[in-house]
Amino acid sequence: MAAAADRILEVRDLVKHFPLTSGVVLKRQIGAIKAVDGVSFDLNRGETLGIVGESGCGKSTLAKLLMALERPTSGSVKVNGREIANARGGELKRMRRNIQMVMQDPYTSLNPRMTVGDIVGEPYDIHTEVAPKGDRRKKVQELLEVVGLNPDHINRYPHQFSGGQRQRIGIARGLALQPEVIVCDEPVSALDVSIQAQVINLLERLQREFSLAYIFIAHDLSVVRHISDRVGVMYLGKFVELGKDAEIYDRPAHPYTQALLSAVPVPDPEGREQRERIILQGDPPSPANPPSGCRFRTRCWKAQEICAEQEPLLQIRPGTAHASACHFAETHDVVHVN
Repeated sequence: MAAAADRILEVRDLVKHFPLTSGVVLKRQIGAIKAVDGVSFDLNRGETLGIVGESGCGKSTLAKLLMALERPTSGSVKVNGREIANARGGELKRMRRNIQMVMQDPYTSLNPRMTVGDIVGEPYDIHTEVAPKGDRRKKVQELLEVVGLNPDHINRYPHQFSGGQRQRIGIARGLALQPEVIVCDEPVSALDVSIQAQVINLLERLQREFSLAYIFIAHDLSVVRHISDRVGVMYLGKFVELGKDAEIYDRPAHPYTQALLSAVPVPDPEGREQRERIILQGDPPSPANPPSGCRFRTRCWKAQEICAEQEPLLQIRPGTAHASACHFAETHDVVHVN
């Protein structure tokens, strides 16, 4: 376990429920969408935590909670030991310098009416203490050079760049305030495969140069394995498995993780023949009405009576080397995801 001095982000029992209401004039709450429902983890300096899961499992909502773009229903998010979830005004402004975000879509996340210089330099308008007005142009040009763009293109607009270049602009904007944590919400999903590799390599280089910590959210399990030190697997608002990347990918313990990994394409024909494909039955339950006990039990081939009665805790179980939330967790060798 890392020392407290190395721990930059602490998340404890984080919950976000969105109310469901009925009525037009007299609205009354009839339920709630349980988007994030009890997530806990730590992030250390210079570490990358990858988060994977199906669409709708709560990954992007978790990212917004970490950024204080959404207020939690309950739970705690601490950056360098200071609570950000309930911070307000100037305190929140100061804390946000330490945690920035790279958005999913490299085009819609950039204002088409602003030049690259204005986009990357906009954080300096808010945090004036970071860069005095006379130094801003030079700092923006340095950031563009750091992410592999021509500093002379500072007066161009987003539509004059390719998709990969636009994502580099988004990364430069995220670096502007010299943060310690960057939340990457599917930063390569909208890019071609060859461009994805370039952006991933850039993120890894920046991490080494600036000792950055990443929360890396993605659907592509191969990309997550390449960049992550640890991996958290989400299902219906909860982590069902959490551990080092090699532990998760080589010997997954939770049935849901095993099913996810069995769906990853394998380029080796012999590997495809050796691997058993796990087909999950049915659709994911509604986050407004999750199943009792284990949320995965309605699609799990191991489910027994205890799974409906008792919710399994995320913990290390006998025969496994990392934490999983399954009463019948057991490691399962899989074909490597390269």
